[in-house]
Amino acid sequence: MCVCGYVAYRHYMAFRMPDHREIAQAIGDTKGLSLFLRRALTPGDDFEPIPAPHPGDWLSVHQEPGQGFQEFAGSNPRRPGGRKNRIYLAPLGEFAEDAGPRLDMLRDCAAAYFMMDVFVLPRAEVNTNRFTTRINPVTRNRQVLSLDVLVYLRQNMPKDAFCVLAVTMEDLYPEEDWNFVFGQASLKTGVGVFSFARYDPAFYGYTRGRDCERLLSMRSCKVLVHEISHMFSLAHCTFFHCLMNGSNHLAESDARPIHLCPVCLRKLQYSVGFNVVEYYQKIFHFHRTYDFDREAQWVNRRLEHIMGT
Repeated sequence: MCVCGYVAYRHYMAFRMPDHREIAQAIGDTKGLSLFLRRALTPGDDFEPIPAPHPGDWLSVHQEPGQGFQEFAGSNPRRPGGRKNRIYLAPLGEFAEDAGPRLDMLRDCAAAYFMMDVFVLPRAEVNTNRFTTRINPVTRNRQVLSLDVLVYLRQNMPKDAFCVLAVTMEDLYPEEDWNFVFGQASLKTGVGVFSFARYDPAFYGYTRGRDCERLLSMRSCKVLVHEISHMFSLAHCTFFHCLMNGSNHLAESDARPIHLCPVCLRKLQYSVGFNVVEYYQKIFHFHRTYDFDREAQWVNRRLEHIMGT
């Protein structure tokens, strides 16, 4: 079971930055791979080192040894195959146009980043006969018990689903003595629920600025790809500044890039088997479609590196 939320400790653990040898070992031997894939797994200047954690950051309070490619491949990771080859998004509650990410954008994002068919299920109402709810004593907002959502997803999981992710603008809590949780997932069964409520500045009483829609869209895409990647058995990344870095607070989450480093990219390519040039082309088209220009420029540079142009 994976629970995503803020965790605080009194003491932090020392994190040692990986050296070049450890990074190369984490990527693994690439001699038998295609030319374009070998180039895609060569970092070049496009990937930044993982930032040294500050007090309160994820790696200051979580000791994570890192998951190299060989360790991942030998762990019997979850992979799509047979009939279970589709990703489903299950909207829960309302998604107002001016107060939530577009569901078609989330679908297109997942389809590009995972090179799989992605479908949006009919929206489920927050029915109190189906889901336990409460009023948060601090925010006075309604919250939904995330465990109830996981049970609902398992009971209604399509037969061809590799994974089903409920997405919601409702705030969540995992058990009574928790204040809130960003999301929760059962990695073995392939179901999860993630709330975008606390990614909206209005949740904290701030006025939505001119770029609020773009900010919420980018935050939502990042958490969507990060959490679906966990469904493929990808652990948090400790080798580069990467979308799969752990996050302990909103500022740390915002600082993550929306791309996978060579270590994590190799894991996902191993699981899905996509053509890496087509992969980056689809991601480039996604970013251009939704006006994520800076991200599109990064992908274009990466494509030029891979294709030797």
